[in-house]
Amino acid sequence: MSKGKAGNKRSALAEVVTREYTIHLHKRVFGASFKKRTPRAVKTIREFARVNMGTKDVRIDSQLNKTLWARGIKAVPHRIRVRMARRRNDDEDAAEKLYTYVTHVPVATFKGLQTQQVDE
Repeated sequence: MSKGKAGNKRSALAEVVTREYTIHLHKRVFGASFKKRTPRAVKTIREFARVNMGTKDVRIDSQLNKTLWARGIKAVPHRIRVRMARRRNDDEDAAEKLYTYVTHVPVATFKGLQTQQVDE
């Protein structure tokens, strides 16, 4: 058994943080039938946010939803740049203390973009 200090660790989930990600949607919806492509893209963004931000409660901004659906159900954008903000839940009777709010970040090109932390 390892003898490590367990008392002074901070939970990574307790931090309120905002990051920008580029999500490659094309590889995630490839092979899906046409009438399921955009709904699968929305579910994929939810799953991506849940895994990377560590919250079960993921909320998608209406502008991001409109951007995904702008070209219809069949033609999903190949890539999309999103800003994920882990926020505290102000609702007292909420099951989760934190939630993730996902918004769209319009960019001219995706070349050279990396994941970056955003200072609010």
